[in-house]
Amino acid sequence: MKTDEQLAQDGNDAETLLNSTAFNGVVNDLLESTFEKFCMSENGEESLREDTYQGYRALVSLVDTLKGKVAVRDQINERASESRSEEE
Repeated sequence: MKTDEQLAQDGNDAETLLNSTAFNGVVNDLLESTFEKFCMSENGEESLREDTYQGYRALVSLVDTLKGKVAVRDQINERASESRSEEE
């Protein structure tokens, strides 16, 4: 199990990625590409459509996971701040 310090560092790393122009550019390009591929597919191409949708969901899940790590970090920092305030 990770310590609060490790979880906070994971959140810092995740925030760095989420704020990265390069990362966001790649993710947006991939999202655009999967959406375009889905829209250009024919109705009978269920396998291609399903694969494309799963790729889209994976990208969304990646970004959501990074956001979750930032939220955990924020909660840890908030709890530490409240703890320090109570000690004063």
